[in-house]
Amino acid sequence: MYGRTHQTRIGQSLSDVHDMLSGIVQGSGIGPLMFVIYINELIEILRRHGVHVKLFADDVKLYLNVTSISCMYVMQNAIDALHEWAESWQLSVSVEKCSVLSIGKQIIVPSLSITNNILPVNTLCRDLGILIQSDLKPSAHIHEIVTKAQKRINCILRSFISRDVNMLLRAYLVYVRPLLENNTIVWSPSLIQDFEAVERVQ
Repeated sequence: MYGRTHQTRIGQSLSDVHDMLSGIVQGSGIGPLMFVIYINELIEILRRHGVHVKLFADDVKLYLNVTSISCMYVMQNAIDALHEWAESWQLSVSVEKCSVLSIGKQIIVPSLSITNNILPVNTLCRDLGILIQSDLKPSAHIHEIVTKAQKRINCILRSFISRDVNMLLRAYLVYVRPLLENNTIVWSPSLIQDFEAVERVQ
């Protein structure tokens, strides 16, 4: 689109008018729709390379059922296509946030890279706030949220002089319980020790 301008208003003051050469104003009503239209091209490009793609906002996950070393060439070609797409649209891939997670009994240690930066192979990755282990057990995530919840409880008990049960209960419900309930459908515990760890906080 051409001929667009942008002006910022704070109170009664207006900035100078500037030409908008690209992009969408942050916070605009049409911004989310334009982003979806913009990013959908990437999905089709990566699917043509034979990998599965999952997107949430600007987070991209590529995955593939690896049966042989040749599958790693497929994944590397898809990563190269991702980088090429980002470069052509003047975007940068946060290489430091990228990693490889192998899931399953047969672990093939791949050597994948983005712009000559070898991606680390991890046994634990954070995805949308949840720690995912290579064996898909939720123990590491549960240990992390239980530790955070205990720290918050201790902070509440140190910060509040009053020992009114109703007030402390409200503080618990506002500051602690959301940690323990966030995305439970994903990491729902299956081991007794994990159940007990969560229950001890409550």
